[in-house]
Amino acid sequence: MTQGPREIVTRNGVRYTLLGTAHVSRASAEEAAALAAEEHFDAVAIELCPTRHRAMREPEALAEMNLFRVLREGKAGMVAANLFLGAYQRRLAEQLGTEPGAEMRAAEDAAEARNKPVWLVDREVSITLKRVYRSLPWWQRLPLLSGLFASLFSRETVSEAEVEKLKEGDILESSFSELAERSAGLYEKLVAERDRYMAQRLLEETAAAKDSPREVLVVVGAGHLRGLAEALKEQDEDPELRRSLEATPRPARWPSVLPWVVVAIILSGFAAGFYRSTELGLAMVGDWILINGTLSALGATLALAHPVTIVGALLAAPLTSLNPTIGAGFVAAAIELVVRQPRVADFQSLRDDVAQARGWWHNRVARTLLVFLFVSIGSAAGTYLGGARVFEHLLTG
Repeated sequence: MTQGPREIVTRNGVRYTLLGTAHVSRASAEEAAALAAEEHFDAVAIELCPTRHRAMREPEALAEMNLFRVLREGKAGMVAANLFLGAYQRRLAEQLGTEPGAEMRAAEDAAEARNKPVWLVDREVSITLKRVYRSLPWWQRLPLLSGLFASLFSRETVSEAEVEKLKEGDILESSFSELAERSAGLYEKLVAERDRYMAQRLLEETAAAKDSPREVLVVVGAGHLRGLAEALKEQDEDPELRRSLEATPRPARWPSVLPWVVVAIILSGFAAGFYRSTELGLAMVGDWILINGTLSALGATLALAHPVTIVGALLAAPLTSLNPTIGAGFVAAAIELVVRQPRVADFQSLRDDVAQARGWWHNRVARTLLVFLFVSIGSAAGTYLGGARVFEHLLTG
């Protein structure tokens, strides 16, 4: 068996064996299982957070998702991003005949067979994604999101030998590889922060363990190997550090203020138009409705929404664009939920369906998310193009 990269760190009399793995490699899964089965390890730590662990162990848990609540709380984009990442990893795994995270599952199974504790030491994936997104300047956010979506249509095959090269990286980092190469801030949030976080979790779990473990196996993506080893050597147990790494940065104020500014400007344009002439004002309102409604309806059409949803997007967008407290994407997705209620089977097959691009349009849960995203994009484009048309009338009318 080929031996993967390892690091040994001893802290306070506890010996941590860090095993670097590739998350979609059969060789890594076999090595992780073999090591975790060795008698001298008192505990096994794996690079999973509770959410990712539950998704791996209980795929049927997606059936418990309240999709309307996800939309209402503004979490549709986060859920979609998680599904995009899962689809990327699953597609690689399917090419190699292995399951995503097989080495984590194998290590956990081997530890449980010996009645040894398993520690989940990674940071919640939703926190990582939020910190990644908010660390980027606004002009890099669209390439990030579009890159995730474009990955669905990739048909590039990856050999197992090439996947072994992922041992030089991290599965999340590789998903954003192009941006990560250009952004030190992105690398910090994706990898370095999680190295420090996992070091903290290891120290906490060791201190809290009843049986005072002396030997701990730590199974992580090899992109974390060096950083985690250094953090484990240098850091002391510090609850404040962990809290700072778990904190979700507050969004900048200007994105929340900008929509109100845009609405104020557009309404001022309408007022100026009607002041000059009723005919001019009506022409401006007509173009606003046409542009905003048409682009939102186009978004719904591209998502293959129900005809009722398309009409709803057409009618709602010109109004919701003048009320930043509610979005056209939410209205359209809510209509889609009513006219095409997701079935239990849609939730159960969601993770498999989204591994292929066509599955996003076939699965009712995924399609509802597409309706939300595409209509939101259409409405945003309609707001700025429609606003530009309003002021074009003022200049030429």
